[in-house]
Amino acid sequence: MSRTKPGSHTPAVKSLRTTLVIYLLIGTLLPLLIVGIVSYTSIFSILSGKIGSGISASLRQEALSLENAIDNLDFASKQFALDGQIVEEMSSFLLEKQIYRKSQIMSSINQKINLVNFTNPYIGLTAYIMPGSDDPVLFTNMSARRNFDISTLPSFMRYNGADYYGPHGTMYAVGDNVVFSEQRIVRVSGQHQLYIYLETNYSLLRKIFKQEAYGMKVNHLLVNQSGTLTHVIDGKLPGKIVKAAGKSSGLPHEELDGYHLFRYESPQGWKLVAVVKKSVFNSEIYSWFYKMILLALSTLLFAGFLAWLIWKRIYGPLRKVNVEIIRMAENVTAPVAFTNVEEFDFVLSNFQQMKDQVNELLLAVARNEKQKSQFEIEKLLSQINPHFLHNTLNTVQWLARLNGQKEIDKLVTLLVKVLHYNLGKQSIIVTIGEEIEAIRNYMELQRIRYDYEFEFNVQAEEDVLSAAVPRFLLQPLVENSIYHGLSDNGKVEVIITAHDIDEILLCVKDNGTGMDPDKIEELLSDDGARKRGLGIGFSYVMRMLRMYYGEQMTLQIASNPGEGTCVSIIIPKKSKEDFDD
Repeated sequence: MSRTKPGSHTPAVKSLRTTLVIYLLIGTLLPLLIVGIVSYTSIFSILSGKIGSGISASLRQEALSLENAIDNLDFASKQFALDGQIVEEMSSFLLEKQIYRKSQIMSSINQKINLVNFTNPYIGLTAYIMPGSDDPVLFTNMSARRNFDISTLPSFMRYNGADYYGPHGTMYAVGDNVVFSEQRIVRVSGQHQLYIYLETNYSLLRKIFKQEAYGMKVNHLLVNQSGTLTHVIDGKLPGKIVKAAGKSSGLPHEELDGYHLFRYESPQGWKLVAVVKKSVFNSEIYSWFYKMILLALSTLLFAGFLAWLIWKRIYGPLRKVNVEIIRMAENVTAPVAFTNVEEFDFVLSNFQQMKDQVNELLLAVARNEKQKSQFEIEKLLSQINPHFLHNTLNTVQWLARLNGQKEIDKLVTLLVKVLHYNLGKQSIIVTIGEEIEAIRNYMELQRIRYDYEFEFNVQAEEDVLSAAVPRFLLQPLVENSIYHGLSDNGKVEVIITAHDIDEILLCVKDNGTGMDPDKIEELLSDDGARKRGLGIGFSYVMRMLRMYYGEQMTLQIASNPGEGTCVSIIIPKKSKEDFDD
């Protein structure tokens, strides 16, 4: 079982499916939320204004209808109370003693009452009454109640010299409708107190106050002229609302305890108040709000369904990619199976390229391992052969000494030193002093070989002997001078001096046949060196210089036909520690 190391932090893992669902929900619900907020603020203002304006307009229309009904009562009452002919007949009726004459006057008065009522359909019960009499109703167009008593009626207002009552039950004997009524004094001869009593049409109030005009449930409150009596026309309302409606706040619209109150103050002195519950008033807004919630839920479900479809479309290819990754561990050479989805197939095609490259790398590693084994064997052989050679030369050296062969002893001693330097195990980086010693041994060996036909001279400043250079750097140049640059009485010189402050000049000169500029240019290329038969010597020197010094070194060849050749190398002055051996 694996354990998490102390201090290590495991990054939080997020599911692609969860992220996809969250992004889709945000992408679908955020615009809806913004639109909902903007539209709610606008629609709330519009709907509130529209509903409020509609209620105010309907309330005003109802109030105007009630004012018109009261004006009709006022007009009709003036006909009965102020018209001289009717008043004169009423005076005659009250003073007349003869029954016949009285019946004629009664018939005339009834005709006039019926005529006025016929021409004014808004008028209901009409009666002349004389309070205090045994039978207070003198004339009427319809049967009146026996307990006719105006003093019990609720006072509404005093208007144009008449008293108005209501709303109250009709005084019609067989009716139960709610009406408004008026009482106006009729001034007749004598000491009689006579009044004309008029009621509104029995169905007028029902026609004025109707719910259809509002499109919602509305309660009406009617406040009398003095503000002391508030009548609830339809429905029931809390006492606090009824009491507040009777007060004169001066506001045409106000909100109180979950109710909207719309007021209309009539020039006649009374007030009409429409009361709407806040829940009813906001019913259209609530309807819009519920529709928005339904839309949001539908959008939420659609976003979830869409996320599921997208995830299903993504999950299958992802599984195939995962299967291909697992198959790679089992069978690297098996080709991948594509998903027919462009983006995933692009990933899989790159994965296939990676598999091909991995296969190539595995084959290359196998080849390198095989070559490495061969190189190890060759390395062992390269170590065994010089060792065997050294042992053999040492044997020859001791035999020469035992037999007194000094020249052979010298020759073998020099050869052992040269081989030890060239084939030894020391570092590839050596000092200039060590390089010079090896060159001297090599040149002495060559002079013995050529029977001292040429001279060899080394000039080196003491300050540069401790500087480090790649091993076997000068010997190939000296060898080329011997093989390709010397004639009779030849001479080879190696001059090593300081150059500037931090540079060293290495120069190999000979007095041989020399070269023309074309041959020098050809020699400076590796291909040219091989074509001229110089072997690996000069090419090796150039590669070593480029490897260890790069652009910091300078190699030049100065030569003319018949004047010899000078190879100059300028390199930075370094110690062994400056090299990465």
